[in-house]
Amino acid sequence: MPRNSGAGYGCPHGDPSMLDSRETPQESRQDMTVGTTQEKLKTSSLTDRQPLSKESLNHALKLSVPEKVNNAQWDAPEEALWTTRADGRVRLRIDPSCPQLPYTVHRMFYEALDKYGDFSALGFKCQDKWEHISYSQYYLLARRAAKGFLKLGLERAHSVAILGFNSPEWFFSAVGTVFAGGIVTGIYTTSSPEACQYIAYDCCANVIMVDTQKQLEKILKVWKQLPHLKAVVIYKEPPPNKMANVYTMEEFMELGNEVPEEALDAIIDTQQPNQCCVLVYTSGTTGNPKGVMLSQDNITWTARYGSQAGDIRPAEVQQEVVVSYLPLSHIAAQIYDLWTGIQWGAQVCFAEPDALKGSLVNTLREVEPTSHMGVPRVWEKIMERIQEVAAQSGFIRRKMLLWAMSVTLEQNLTCPGSDLKPFTTRLADYLVLAKVRQALGFAKCQKNFYGAAPMTAETQHFFLGLNIRLYAGYGLSETSGPHFMSSPCNYRLYSSGKLVPGCRVKLVNQDTEGIGEICLWGRTIFMGYLNMEDKTCEAIDEEGWLHTGDAGRLDADGFLYITGRLKELIITAGGENVPPVPIEEAVKMELPIISNAMLIGDQRKFLSMLLTLKCTLDPDTSDPTDNLTEQAVEFCQRVGSRATTVSEIVGKDEAVYQAIEEGIRRVNMNAAARPYHIQKWAILERDFSISGGELGPTMKLKRLTVLEKYKDTIDSFYREQKM
Repeated sequence: MPRNSGAGYGCPHGDPSMLDSRETPQESRQDMTVGTTQEKLKTSSLTDRQPLSKESLNHALKLSVPEKVNNAQWDAPEEALWTTRADGRVRLRIDPSCPQLPYTVHRMFYEALDKYGDFSALGFKCQDKWEHISYSQYYLLARRAAKGFLKLGLERAHSVAILGFNSPEWFFSAVGTVFAGGIVTGIYTTSSPEACQYIAYDCCANVIMVDTQKQLEKILKVWKQLPHLKAVVIYKEPPPNKMANVYTMEEFMELGNEVPEEALDAIIDTQQPNQCCVLVYTSGTTGNPKGVMLSQDNITWTARYGSQAGDIRPAEVQQEVVVSYLPLSHIAAQIYDLWTGIQWGAQVCFAEPDALKGSLVNTLREVEPTSHMGVPRVWEKIMERIQEVAAQSGFIRRKMLLWAMSVTLEQNLTCPGSDLKPFTTRLADYLVLAKVRQALGFAKCQKNFYGAAPMTAETQHFFLGLNIRLYAGYGLSETSGPHFMSSPCNYRLYSSGKLVPGCRVKLVNQDTEGIGEICLWGRTIFMGYLNMEDKTCEAIDEEGWLHTGDAGRLDADGFLYITGRLKELIITAGGENVPPVPIEEAVKMELPIISNAMLIGDQRKFLSMLLTLKCTLDPDTSDPTDNLTEQAVEFCQRVGSRATTVSEIVGKDEAVYQAIEEGIRRVNMNAAARPYHIQKWAILERDFSISGGELGPTMKLKRLTVLEKYKDTIDSFYREQKM
């Protein structure tokens, strides 16, 4: 099978993609496929009525000769660096240090087949048993989905919107959309019918994929307002009754059989790397979400070099095993789970839809991933669960855990880069910590990542105590995911890592401490915001630099440290510039009962703060309950309170209020100057949540929403000051 001779040319030495697949160690394939390739291709797919035969694979591969790349087009000066049209093209930002020739998603997948065709690609639970789909089957399913979309009338540069939890159907529908010349558009499963309508209308969705009747109902409510929508496909549950233009997955895949393979290949051959293939809608804290347009080159380049910077290994060296559970409508999960998986032949196993309500740990134990990613709140929930279990353990077991974590944390803080561990540290790991990691499902996990939001020092220290390093990445939807990455080779506590090869950074308007706005340039940078020229021009300057709106600094070795959002910077009535995040983190570090802390003070005479307490979550809705966590109860007991619920504390528990006041006083003592002191604060009756509107889908704090929702409480701080 032909390969792209230009791929990786001139890039850093030791590119694992250049390994000859003929030298693949046989042991790396063991236990990663279910039966032989022949047996797998003879069995039915999870949605097919007809078997996937080896003949059909061979037929597809004979037709699918990789599209040729016209090298001359990339130097065309008439192409702009951005566009707001779904059918537009852009000039790529090719850095001389990493001039990989651009290629399409189809070419990436096609070349992966040569190396990984027999490897297990997708794992899913069926009647309590794990089933697997090979890369060869995956490719065929994507092609059949592509032909199904064409039969339903998918037009060039129009979208297929996917509204459902992570699943094999999500994956091969997404890949099939790109093959068919469409644009993949994820919609958060928590979206209201109105939010679904806005996105589906904006992206000109011709087809919408939904997983359940609940999601189908949302689309049925707004279908009349969607002039481009031609069909809906439901793939996990049958529709409640027969409806026009609503198809089951089986019916949809059957439609694909009516489209010749040659018709699909003709469309694939016309695709170019600088055309849009993915839309990611920013959750946004104000106004309507913006549609971030990502090109085929954005996807294929980031899947290769962004993941390589995170030390993701190709399957011929060691097949990565990952658990897919974060929303695929978010760029972090989509690039990490879906596109990187294809690039390196990873095995992606799908968690249950209730993963974030408690079942994730069960999946992790069964799958034992080699690499794992979570937003900070996911890591915090794991930390809180361990703390709860420890609090309920016997005295000796609890003391053993505390001892093991203490000596390990000290070692990891004082000698972070050393592989030579003292005897006590190795003993602690053998006797205690290895068992904890195994219970979490992290026995084989070599790389643990986080991103999408800041992480507290408390959480990072906790996991360092378990001998689990959490590697940060920094990027946005507008950078196709990671632009900076940490890895076992590039790690510094509290930093977001170093530049991905071929990317650039500059800090503008730096202050005396070297903190400035982070501006980024490279192959990761998005094409533009769909139908939003003004917003695009605000984000991308004339030289093609993306202005992130984030503030940060670079150390002498090139590690990036994020200090906050420029828009979040508090400017007091006295003209003081106060970044809120360091103060908020200091409060949470000082007071382990605090779940969320939000600093107030923009155009005010002094700083104040809203606080919420750590409480358990409802297992069905993930909404905060009134019950305090074990850690919060322990805090109450230490300060002389018998409270076990939030309502027992708010407005009445003097012991807890006094302890919080003393904690804030300690934070103030460490502040740089008096204008940085918190002078007033209040405890809210309910923790922040997605359903409450204070948090976005990736658990980011929506500050403007909080300011509006708790306006009366905030005004009371300053009303009292006037008296």
